[in-house]
Amino acid sequence: MSSINIERIENDLYELSKFGFNEKDKGIYRQGLTEIDMEARQWMMQKFKDAGLTTHMDGAGNVCGRLGDPDKPAILIGSHLDSVPAGGMFDGTLGVVAGLECIRVIQENNIDVNCPIEIIGTSEEEGRFGGMLGAQALSGNLTLEWLESARDPKGEYLKDALEKCGLNVHDTLRARRDPSSMKAFLELHIEQGPVLENSNKCIGVVDGISGVFKWLVKLKGKADHAGTAPMDMRSDAFMGLADFAHEISRIIDEEGTDKSRITIGRVDLKPGYAHTIPGEAHFTIVGRDMQEDVMHQLANSCRKVLSSIARKHKLYFEYEQMSWLEPKHFSPEVVDLIEEEVKALDYSYMKMPSGAGHDIQFFTDLTPTGLIFIPSVGGVSHAPDEWSHWDDVEKGTQVLLNTLLRLAQ
Repeated sequence: MSSINIERIENDLYELSKFGFNEKDKGIYRQGLTEIDMEARQWMMQKFKDAGLTTHMDGAGNVCGRLGDPDKPAILIGSHLDSVPAGGMFDGTLGVVAGLECIRVIQENNIDVNCPIEIIGTSEEEGRFGGMLGAQALSGNLTLEWLESARDPKGEYLKDALEKCGLNVHDTLRARRDPSSMKAFLELHIEQGPVLENSNKCIGVVDGISGVFKWLVKLKGKADHAGTAPMDMRSDAFMGLADFAHEISRIIDEEGTDKSRITIGRVDLKPGYAHTIPGEAHFTIVGRDMQEDVMHQLANSCRKVLSSIARKHKLYFEYEQMSWLEPKHFSPEVVDLIEEEVKALDYSYMKMPSGAGHDIQFFTDLTPTGLIFIPSVGGVSHAPDEWSHWDDVEKGTQVLLNTLLRLAQ
């Protein structure tokens, strides 16, 4: 068995983490389509070139390194290079660096492969502009209307950010890959949660990615004086929100599964003064499950419960559905293949879904797909103290390599 070199992976990840590293909080600030992000992409392209790969950056900012015939269908190994503000050094980047290591091992051991292999460092996966730009571009899930209207939280337009990086909004649409050019898509990623560590498993064989719906909810009552309005004569929007929050567990118990999640992640009370009863509560609801019919059941139950609570507290209830992403299931054949390789290596593992989104979800309808997880220490991710043990990194990359070789041979 050809073994990967964990020291090379360590060195690459540490070197890559310097792009956007902040000495004060020890976090990485490498948001998509920023100057420091482009510097990291140029560094990655040089690594691809050093390995003798055919290298380019496409119109969406994806950096690509290919081993083998440029015209034959390839196995793609991809993940992202951008980070959230104050992010960690493993999220996304592990999958790209591990893919490069797989190619190095193939070259060093003169392993024959029957198809090209391409490593892709995708762009803007973390949603600075509200999507997963690189993966959506590659899979053809973009429109010119969205590209020209998308803005980041500070108000900068995506098209302007692309231009600053030397890219053109129209070339972004040309980054699409024909499905016939792909033989498979593999991704290695940290779990970003506590399940593997708490279960004492070193590998997660991921069978799918949860669907997600996002609502913006408004409960409207009446702002009033906190000292003079009797408790039984109030239209307190926050009390409506509080009542709904207490109903979440019941909604999941009655309508959901063990894979269901409902989260209130952001709340804005108006007028937001300590001595004033909140007249309005604006908040988000994000629901997740692996089955779309269950997602609809959860959504319907949330709507009914909110309507009932609004009547109870003399409130007006309205909501806007901001997004609905259906669940994505990976190819059973590839999932089984990954599981076979994990068993052959005698690594502890479990089959599991991903509650978080990943680049690979845009390829499930285009080509055979497979996602491999390794544990995150403490379940932490998107933070400076994000960490995965090097022996788990080594095992995850070895599973990626062995799966790749089975597919390529």
